[in-house]
Amino acid sequence: MEKRSPRFFVIGWLMAMVFVGVSALAADSVKIGTFNVDATPPIGSPVAYAPARSIVDPLSARGIVILAGDQKPVVLCAVDWIGIGNGGQDVWKEKLAEAAGTTPERVAVHVLHQHDGCRCDFSAEDLLVPHGLDGKRMDTKFTMDVIARVSKAIVKAKGKAQEVTHVGIGKAKVKKVASNRRILGPDGKKVVIVRYTACRDPKAIAAPEGTIDPFVQVLSFWNKENPVVSISYYATHPQSHYGKGDVSCDFPGIARRLREEALPGVAHIHFDGAGGNIGAGKYNDGSPERRPILAARLAKGMELAWEATKKYPLTSADVEWATVPVALPPARHLDEKKMLAILNDSKAKEKDRLGVVGSLSWLQRCKAGYQVPIGRLRLGEIDVLHMPGELFVEYQLNAQNLRPGNSVLMAAYGDYGPGYIGTEVAYGQGGYETSQRASDVAPEVEGVLMGAVKKLLAR
Repeated sequence: MEKRSPRFFVIGWLMAMVFVGVSALAADSVKIGTFNVDATPPIGSPVAYAPARSIVDPLSARGIVILAGDQKPVVLCAVDWIGIGNGGQDVWKEKLAEAAGTTPERVAVHVLHQHDGCRCDFSAEDLLVPHGLDGKRMDTKFTMDVIARVSKAIVKAKGKAQEVTHVGIGKAKVKKVASNRRILGPDGKKVVIVRYTACRDPKAIAAPEGTIDPFVQVLSFWNKENPVVSISYYATHPQSHYGKGDVSCDFPGIARRLREEALPGVAHIHFDGAGGNIGAGKYNDGSPERRPILAARLAKGMELAWEATKKYPLTSADVEWATVPVALPPARHLDEKKMLAILNDSKAKEKDRLGVVGSLSWLQRCKAGYQVPIGRLRLGEIDVLHMPGELFVEYQLNAQNLRPGNSVLMAAYGDYGPGYIGTEVAYGQGGYETSQRASDVAPEVEGVLMGAVKKLLAR
């Protein structure tokens, strides 16, 4: 056997050390892939309140894939639709997880809740099929096509993921956009005026803004000095005017576009925070002219938050995804037999039959033991909570109070099945948002959700 020289062993040792070092760096790295897919429905397709008759602004499904060391990927997706609930959430998460090579529990799908956007609820649609009413609430073929294209985009995003070295966070006040929709009387116990998102009532307009979160927060990812992604979070109903089938991403989508134009080459994503009881009613009369004004105000807040950004080093050890599944208590007014009777009554009004299937599918899932996953993405000292339904802003403010001095962001409008989710006290105050028409959960929901939030933020 040929005798090896000492030099041979030294070189081999050095090569091994280099390999170990490279592997360690790879295991410690964080990469972000971005995707942006058109989600605009075709003319004639059902949107929230009427068939689509025109396309004012295109809609999108956009988000990120987070690749942190040897962890399974995390997918965050924001869609310019009014709601994705029940079985709609199941299909979106399963398909996106498959594309990303992860599990559905590590996928968060939210809507921005634009009121001229699409609904997606495969559970409700399945209930309509035997009655020949399918296709009235959602366009299944179009929806599956969007999901398929988002899935393909996620595969590409993983392949083109960019390394990120820092995470940034900034916040700024948004002026004259958000106001609370529920105006209480002098005793503070009952709702005396519901200030809807479009409002022309002088008394409602003159009333104070009420309880809101006035800040937009902007989360960003950087490769050294180069920005890669900007993700904004702001709590309000997103509509200015709506309801006739003129498809639009509305003022949050337009604000997002203004920021894209100001920062070309940076992926821009927006999530609606806990805006269930928040709207622009104090500053919006419902006229088309108000939409660009509201968009400009929100975009200005986003700009100021971007300028206030503070950056922190980011490694895979700083990235953690966790979920707590919770069984939300269904509203006591939900009666499966009554809803089935309406659905099965061929002589009943079509709008009534279509109107019960969302609540019916939600109740049936609750009875079957379905649990809503509450998610939390931790990025060092930054926490991002992923929540269901049309959540009241108090949930967002209370979550922030649990970690004072830290940044706590919230994306609501995840699983749309429960509808509005009020605080426990709000269910005794009256008003639209906690009425039987609007909310499919019981007042005890606050304890369940805040219990999950406390567990996640305490980790």
